[in-house]
Amino acid sequence: MYNENAKNRTMRYMKESRDKLTLNLPKGKKDEYKEYARSKGMSLTELIMNLIDADMQKNTEK
Repeated sequence: MYNENAKNRTMRYMKESRDKLTLNLPKGKKDEYKEYARSKGMSLTELIMNLIDADMQKNTEK
């Protein structure tokens, strides 16, 4: 069962091991991007990270 202790552990884990990035998008784009990511078998976060990583790798190989 999910209780207050579990919630606190989750929040502590997120704070210690994850960075947060906020994007401001035009209305409707978030759902469009999420659906596209889903069609690729990914979450929106995975899609964004993969695209940025690929671009960084492409531009550092020169």
